[in-house]
This record gives sequence, C-alpha cells and structure tokens, in this order.
Amino acid sequence: MKYDYIVIGGGIVGLSSAYNILKLNPGAKLAVLEKEAEVAAHQTGHNSGVIHSGIYYKPGSLKAQNCIKGYHMMIDFCNEHGITYDLCGKLIVAIDEKELPELDKLYARGHENGLDKISYVAKEQIADYEPHLNGIKAIHVPYTGIIDYTEVCTKLAFLVQQMGGQIFYNHKVTGIENKFNETQITAAFNTFTTDMLINCAGLYCDKVAELAGESTDTRIIPFRGEYYMLRPEKRSLVKNLIYPVPDPNFPFLGVHFTRMIHGDVEAGPNAVFAFKREGYHKSDVDLVEMMESLTWPGFQKVAAKYWKTGIGEFYRSFSKAAFTKALQRLIPEVQADDLIPAEAGVRAQACDRTGGLLDDFKIIENPNAIHVLNAPSPAATSSLSIGETLAHLALKQKQ
Repeated sequence: MKYDYIVIGGGIVGLSSAYNILKLNPGAKLAVLEKEAEVAAHQTGHNSGVIHSGIYYKPGSLKAQNCIKGYHMMIDFCNEHGITYDLCGKLIVAIDEKELPELDKLYARGHENGLDKISYVAKEQIADYEPHLNGIKAIHVPYTGIIDYTEVCTKLAFLVQQMGGQIFYNHKVTGIENKFNETQITAAFNTFTTDMLINCAGLYCDKVAELAGESTDTRIIPFRGEYYMLRPEKRSLVKNLIYPVPDPNFPFLGVHFTRMIHGDVEAGPNAVFAFKREGYHKSDVDLVEMMESLTWPGFQKVAAKYWKTGIGEFYRSFSKAAFTKALQRLIPEVQADDLIPAEAGVRAQACDRTGGLLDDFKIIENPNAIHVLNAPSPAATSSLSIGETLAHLALKQKQ
C-alpha cells in the first residue's frame, strides 16, 4: 500500500494535518493510521473542551502564534460545518495580593498577543460575572469558549475521507524502516509505504520518532489530570469558566471550573505523574513505561525541583477533602458532597534531558518525516493552524 503521505495518529492534530494536506494538494494519496477503533480516543477526547484565547503564551512563541490563528480557524470551521460552540468568556482571578503581579503580567501578555478586548474586573465587579467567586481582582477574557473537540474530529475524519484520504483504525504502528527515499511502516500486520511520514502520535510521539530512527533529547512524561463534576443541582455555582492565576514555574494552569458545552461543570484538574502513558486510573500501571520515565535524567531533575508541588498533587489525588479545599479558594460554597468523580485525562508532557518541561510546541523535520514531539494545551484550539503548518512543511519537502 503506497501513499504520498501517511499521518500517524487520529487525534485532532493528526486529522487536521491530513485535512490540510488534502486541501492544499487535492488528489494526493493519503492515509491516517490510528491504533484505536475511533478517532480522538486519548488526549483530544479527554480534554475539557476549551477554546483558548492565547493569553497565557509568550508572544512570538509557536503556542501564541498557532493558538491565536488556530482560534479564528476553529471558529470559522465550526461555523462552516454547523458544530456547536459558545464563546462564553472566562475570568482569571487573583485570590490574594501576592498573585497580583502575575495577574498584571498576564494582562500585559494578552495585549501583546492582540487580545485588546480583555479587561480588568475589580473586586466589587466580580459578582457581576460570577456571583459565587472569591477574589480580589480578575481579568475577563471574552474570547474564551467551549466546544466538543471529539465532534470536531468526527467532522475532520469525514472530510478527510470525502476528499479521498483513508483512515485505518486498529492499526498500531510497530515498525518503521527507511529505504532509499521511501519509508516503510508496519501496522496491524500490514505494510505501508510512503514518501512522507507525519508523526502526530501524541502520548507515543517520541516512541514513533525512535522507531523512525530519530535521535531526540525529548521524552514524553505522562501526567494524569483528575477531575470532578459538580452535581447538577450545584451547577449554578459556576456561570462560565473560572481559572486561578497560574504558577509561572509550573506548566499547568491549576484547578479551575469549566462549564462544558453539554451542560456539565467540570472541576479540576490536578496534575500527577501517571505510571502508564494511557493511565487514566490510579490503578493503571505499566512497569516498563514507568521505569522509562523514572530513569529519564530530565524527569529526575524535574522531580527534584518540584517534589513539594508533586506531593501536593498526589495528596489531592487521594484526598477529596484536599481537592475540595483547593476548589474552595475559588468558590467557598463548594462542598465535598457537591463533587462527583469524572473521567481523567493524560497530558503528554515533553521533558528534555536537562530537566526542562517543554512549554512550547516542538516540531522537527527530516527528509521524508515530520515529528510533532510536544503539542500540549492549547493544541486542540491550535490544531487547524498546526495542521496547516505541517501540511506546508510536508508539501515543501515533497517538491
């Protein structure tokens, strides 16, 4: 089976890449290899469904550029294809005085990224947006929205196939061999040959890169994000989206409240090291994958630096009371009985050998291959822009 392009991974970045390649090169022979029986089975299908504005990201970074461009592309795509979304806005709230400098930095960064409609909300005005929210000052971000990214993926998969692409489900890639100017890929006992491989394998992107002979200084470290849902009768405590001021030294946004497109209100997540790359439950353990993470020099340095934070995250994982207390900083009325356990997600966090938790997207290209080695949040918001970028890179290499 010979193809011009093969995309590995049927999440939102992989499907967007396939979609954009076929838009730019109609008639190209393209296949998507997905190891599960459906699209969006992992990171895409387990996220909170937030359309991010781009306020958090360093101006000029790949995250900032792709998030802001991808935001508009996503809105246009949804409008064109009848996908429901809601630009409901969110508040980023400072709880005490020591958080105000970081809040001001976020405000300045938002304006640097072109978000000129964000505004400060004084303590007396917070209740106008969120009547139950505790805080001394906030930023209102009207751009932020909510969506079901699985629905986006379903539409992308349909369009890819409508444009002549093929999607092979239950096709886990087990071997990649470079021969002359072609790449042979083994998946589900089938052999595929391609001129251009695009690796969008998410939690296993580094493994796929290694199979392809790529020598990288990056390892995916899985972090599980655990959530609760508010009981239906308590959803009125949250009108839209509420986020704390994030810790600038930790690459996660902290526990927050998210109204979701189908009506639920999600609370969380924490961020705990997962003992398996697809470890959605506390009991999920893969000894080989766990040891690969624990023995990675970069992760050992991360653990040494953030051990106090890590202990706190694990404590919240096993203590509903501690999780509730973290949420009560934002909404004091929330009680443990108001929270119902919800589905967890796992974030593919790239970590380099020196102990750096990669903040920006990381894309590397070699002859015949492009590898996406770090695409955490806001990758879903940015996906159509990332896919367009990968499509241009792929077509350029094919010329």
